Amino acid sequence: MRALAWHGKRDVRVDTVPDPTLREADDIIVRVTTTGLCGSDLHLYEVLGAFLDPGDILGHEPMGIVEEVGPAVTAVKPGDRVVIPFNVSCGTCFMCDRGLHSQCETTQVHEHGTGASLFGYTKLYGQVPGGQAQYLRVPFGNTLPVPVPEGPPDDRFVYLSDVLPTAWQAVEYAAVPPGGSVAVLGLGPIGDMSCRIAAHRGAGTVIGIDLVPERLERARRRGAHTLDLRECGDDLTDAVRALTGGRGPDAVIDAVGMEAHGSRVAAAAVEMTTRLPDALAGALMKRVGVDRLSALHTAIDLVRRGGTISVSGVYGGAADPLPLLTMFDKQLQLRMGQANVHRWVGDILPLLTDGDPLGVDDFATHRMPLEEAPDAYEMFQKKRDGAVKVLFAP
Repeated sequence: MRALAWHGKRDVRVDTVPDPTLREADDIIVRVTTTGLCGSDLHLYEVLGAFLDPGDILGHEPMGIVEEVGPAVTAVKPGDRVVIPFNVSCGTCFMCDRGLHSQCETTQVHEHGTGASLFGYTKLYGQVPGGQAQYLRVPFGNTLPVPVPEGPPDDRFVYLSDVLPTAWQAVEYAAVPPGGSVAVLGLGPIGDMSCRIAAHRGAGTVIGIDLVPERLERARRRGAHTLDLRECGDDLTDAVRALTGGRGPDAVIDAVGMEAHGSRVAAAAVEMTTRLPDALAGALMKRVGVDRLSALHTAIDLVRRGGTISVSGVYGGAADPLPLLTMFDKQLQLRMGQANVHRWVGDILPLLTDGDPLGVDDFATHRMPLEEAPDAYEMFQKKRDGAVKVLFAP
């Protein structure tokens, strides 16, 4: 089969690799019909090479058709249409029973002290072959795949793999009161969808903040107030407070993470990890901390006293300082974590089968064959051609 594989920093290639096979009695094989390019994939493309091996298959946003099932699989059959969550979760352990699928105790990566394994996402998360490929082996065939109906195009359902549950959880964790206000930092796929979900769920004021004109315009068309970082500069806090009665929003969603435009020193540290031997780079990433925290610090500054910060953007280091005095003084609540995909499917799926209130049908900005994935990664990383969401057809 053909699959998108990592070969080094900013070096991904579509290779011919062996087809996946059933390994456990409850495995299934899915023929991928659509698979997404995620902002988190850019972390692999750019800075997390210490935890990758050449040939690792990337991607964690697939859907497709069940081709083969193991002898213990009864929940799906060949020909069924399914979405595959990015968490590799068993669905039956202590954590999964509590809706914490991203912490699944069956697939936690104890070697690195991390949570549930993820498709296509480094040794830190199990080194499980990913979904930017023609075929995908999926474990836990009775509990992990999400069956979806025939009829609507893939665009209607593929975002159940990551974008929709991640944005839904971001809004849920933000705890925006009815008619309240929320500011969303970063209008990539997760930030954009968070704005849509917040408005759908009853937020009175939704403020989208970014510095890419096309992304600001997308959010503006969907009814969000937008603020351009290039224009606001150091006056961003004043601009947000002007829209929120002078006190700041009830909640802030950080949908940026370590892609933030931060200090040159931190950016140099990120660059340095790509030049070190893997053992040293891995230790630096995990222990020293190389995140650019400007987005998180901005969230702490923007949110009103007694408000909530919800972090959906991915951070990678472990020793970055936080302004705990300010956070304590403002009496802030902070919630974060990988999305627990299955926890939110029941809330989201009805919105995909009865109309399109979240605008998923035209959410993708680019649809490309998998063979063009290397060009798509470069385009997305450089934010060219209005790229917000890319879908591949394997």
